[in-house]
Amino acid sequence: MKKIGIFLVVILLVVINAKAQTKLTTESRNEISLGLRVGANYSNVYDSEGQDFVANGKFGFTAGGFIVIPLGEVFGLQPEVLYSQKGFKSSGTFLGTAYSMTRTTDFIDVPIFFSIKPDKKISLLFGPQFSYLMKQKDAFTGGMLNSNQKEQFDNSNLRKNILGLTGGADINIAFFVIGIRAGWDVKNNDGDRNTTTPRYKNMWYQATIGYKF
Repeated sequence: MKKIGIFLVVILLVVINAKAQTKLTTESRNEISLGLRVGANYSNVYDSEGQDFVANGKFGFTAGGFIVIPLGEVFGLQPEVLYSQKGFKSSGTFLGTAYSMTRTTDFIDVPIFFSIKPDKKISLLFGPQFSYLMKQKDAFTGGMLNSNQKEQFDNSNLRKNILGLTGGADINIAFFVIGIRAGWDVKNNDGDRNTTTPRYKNMWYQATIGYKF
C-alpha cells in the first residue's frame, strides 16, 4: 500500500508540474486535468472451464481519481486509481437444505485507458487494468449455520496482480463526467513474471459520476 501511495503522489506532482509549465487552451480536449469519481459496480464471476458453476451478480461501491492527459485534440491517455468492490451471490439446495453465499472482494483497480475524443463532450476509452485484491469476505447461511469469513491480502509486490481489460465512455458536461464501463479478468500475475489463467474470472459493469478540476 505504501508503494501505491507513493505512485499516486508522483503522478499528482507530475500533473501539477505539467499544468504549471504548459500553456493550455480553453478547449477541454487540450487540457491536462485531474478528477474524482464515485459510483457503483455490478459484478459477477464466470467459470472459464465451462463447468456447472452458476452465480448471481451483486452491486458494490467504487470511488477514486483520474488524470486526463491529451495527446492532441483527438487522442489521449487516462490513467485511473479506484477502490472497487466486486463479488457474486450464490444459492441452492444441498441435502435438502437451502443455502446462500455472498462473496465481496475489495480491490484497488488501476486502469490505463487509451482515449479517443470525437468531440469535447465524449471520450471513448479502452485499455488494460491492473487489480490488487485487498480484502475478501464470505457470508454463508444454510440451515442452522451462519458464518462470516474475512481475509486480508498483502500487496507489497506490485507485480502481483490480476490483469484485465476494460472499456467504456465518458460523457463530459461542463466540469461533470458521467462514466460507463465494462471489464473482465484475463490473467493472474504471480509477481515473478509468471502468468496463469484464473478459472473463476471477475466481470463487471460500472457507472460513475465525477468532477474534473
